Amino acid sequence: MADLSARQHQMYPVLSTLQIETAKRFANGEPEHFNAGEFVYKVGDHAAPAWLVLSGSMDVFRHEGLSHEASITTHGAGQLSGEVNQLSGRPTLAGARAGADGCTAIAFDAAHLRALVIGSADVGEIIMRAFILRRVGLIDAGAGSVLIGAPGNAALSRLQGFLARSAFPYIVLDSLSEGEGRALIERLGILASELPLMVCPNGTVLKNPTDAEAAACLGMTPELTPGKLYDVAVVGAGPAGLATAVYAASEGLDVIVIDERSVGGQAGASSRIENYLGFPTGISGQALAGRAYNQALKFGAEMVLPVAVDSLIAPERDAGVLTLELAGGKAVTSRTIVIASGAHYRRPNIANIESFEGNGISYWASPIEAKLCAGEDIALVGGGNSAGQAIAFLAPQVRKLHLVVRRALAETMSQYLIDRIKAFPNVELHMHCEVDTIEGDPVGGLKSATLRNRLDNSERQLSLHHLFLFIGADPNAGWISDRVHTDDKGFIVTGQSFDALCSFTRKPLPLETSLPNVFAIGDVRAGSTKRVAAAVGEGAAVVSQIHAALSLMKIPR
Repeated sequence: MADLSARQHQMYPVLSTLQIETAKRFANGEPEHFNAGEFVYKVGDHAAPAWLVLSGSMDVFRHEGLSHEASITTHGAGQLSGEVNQLSGRPTLAGARAGADGCTAIAFDAAHLRALVIGSADVGEIIMRAFILRRVGLIDAGAGSVLIGAPGNAALSRLQGFLARSAFPYIVLDSLSEGEGRALIERLGILASELPLMVCPNGTVLKNPTDAEAAACLGMTPELTPGKLYDVAVVGAGPAGLATAVYAASEGLDVIVIDERSVGGQAGASSRIENYLGFPTGISGQALAGRAYNQALKFGAEMVLPVAVDSLIAPERDAGVLTLELAGGKAVTSRTIVIASGAHYRRPNIANIESFEGNGISYWASPIEAKLCAGEDIALVGGGNSAGQAIAFLAPQVRKLHLVVRRALAETMSQYLIDRIKAFPNVELHMHCEVDTIEGDPVGGLKSATLRNRLDNSERQLSLHHLFLFIGADPNAGWISDRVHTDDKGFIVTGQSFDALCSFTRKPLPLETSLPNVFAIGDVRAGSTKRVAAAVGEGAAVVSQIHAALSLMKIPR
């Protein structure tokens, strides 16, 4: 957990008289008075504005567990309520009441709040830092959803991972132990097959929800405006897509970002990225993605998560409107499309592997997985940088780590990671090997894995409950591969003089696909450098090409 005790002045800053007057120019409406004890807003309220206290005080609280309240802070004159959700109008994770002497405050809805953050550099910096730190505080306190289930359960771990990658706070109550979690299950007559339960901040109870159902309950999936025409629709919220969103939205373009999972993509699962420019001590993929996500919200980009894109409908000529058909029968129209859907984890050819995914087999190494396998023997397959970062994260927490690779690490991994791995006494290297079979059962999960040496066919069985797979990825372009040119591996080709069947009336731009005004960047693009920094660079570079494409369109903005 983060130690925020020394940063209280940044979490709850007091604006100066001049800063208050500056902020008031961006407010939507006149000051309002609330009597002592009156609700200013409740936990779970949609589109609750941020309130700047002008006089009196405002008591802010959160839910604790299923039936209790806990005080967060008391805002006085010159202090602003809210956290990151206030930038997008999503349901609030905290509530507020007027203090003992009442409260007079002025409101900032999401649009006016973003205008303030952008329009006043000094006040904007104070607010953004405070909002981000407050979200961190809520995550540390578990002041959001309540998950009830058995520790280690695959569905519970999936929900934990989804909420963690989405930077949404939650707390887990053990359904097997005495306490309010078990009491709620018994009171509602919940069956074991209906676990885990998720209790949303607004009180709604979900039985074994999907990620999409959880997101809808939390207000993460916004209502789309029918008929709205965007300048840029980005498919994918990894580093490349988030970079596009930040740069395009900051330059005044109307941007929407759609992802079928959560922000961060594959990079979001990296425990520590140490070769990213500007972070000499390293940064986790989740933290990097979270910062980019908040930047995108700051500049007004719309984020739609988790919603899959089913198909793209393009006009016959290059001046028409593009349509993305989404899961659930929804659609988004845009002048340009940026495909930043990245890659999906490669699944090895091992019998019954699907039945153990999330129940012993993982494709990423987050704190959730690390906690589950602490003190145990584990195996990790892969020799790339992502595998190296996962080893450096997991090895100090487990009894023994079996590293399974098919060729020398020097061929695929950065030297600084190789040196670090060699320093771990509990890492055993299995060279020229691969996982041949796995054993276990649906209830108990994974029990063992058998390694086969590719040179002499010798075998060795390892008793373990956790197997991590970092064996590369394939392009996540299935939804679009029948509409754009791809190479023999399925990566999207850009910037070429495509054949006469394509509908171009001009020369394609460097990051443009075989469909006019449809661009591809990051890992999904053929010839791209598969690195976080390269993906961010392409996300920035594509924006200038979008401006060029928009200037040539017959449909005015």
